[in-house]
Amino acid sequence: MGANPTNAAPPHPIFTDRYRDGLEKRDWLKNIFDDTAQDYDRVESWLALGSGRWYRREALKRSGLSSGMAVADVACGTGLVAREAVRILGGTGRVVGIDPSAGMLKFASDRIKIDARVGTAESIPDSDGAFDFVSMGYALRHVEDLVIAFREFHRVLKPGGRVCILEITAPESRIGRTLLGAYMRTIAGIFCRVGCRSKRTSELWRYYWDTIDQCVRPEAVTQALTAAGFKDVRRHVPLGVFSEYTGTK
Repeated sequence: MGANPTNAAPPHPIFTDRYRDGLEKRDWLKNIFDDTAQDYDRVESWLALGSGRWYRREALKRSGLSSGMAVADVACGTGLVAREAVRILGGTGRVVGIDPSAGMLKFASDRIKIDARVGTAESIPDSDGAFDFVSMGYALRHVEDLVIAFREFHRVLKPGGRVCILEITAPESRIGRTLLGAYMRTIAGIFCRVGCRSKRTSELWRYYWDTIDQCVRPEAVTQALTAAGFKDVRRHVPLGVFSEYTGTK
């Protein structure tokens, strides 16, 4: 957490209409995720047209997850990635879900057999070399500094361990970016108005699109993984907007 700010690698600019700095960002995210945990899976399923479970499971397999592994699912949220990891492990190994939002973690641990721990990507509550595999699903945009977070991923992995980061990447083209933005903002907004309990759920999904739109480009992510010590860093791009970043310790 003490990195030189001139070398900082934030995933996107500070949104001053929501928070003033990284510390306020952390608190703002914790509060909004706590407030919207009950709605999150419902909206995600609608937006993914029911394909989210299959895609996460296949992405984890492509990245090298297999039975018997110890897995840290960072920014676990409601457990959408952790659930598929548990399914792949098939009763072997273990999954530790890590998230700063106690509300999200409770939702996950009530439904999935995981060890839920409050923590952040920049400070994972476990020892060096504790895991064979680290995953993060659609939360890269919520960390404070990419290199610091990735160094922490590297620290908790065993030699030969793998990292898998799933993210949505805004298209390069103006038309593609406009269409994805309209889908994320407009369609999600309709879903939130008609089927959600929390008034803040629509706010969260507007924020999601803003962070996707303003996120650093993929080459900055792969460079940050390399700077953190990972080898064989790659990006797989299924369906145009989904990025799967992988690397090996």
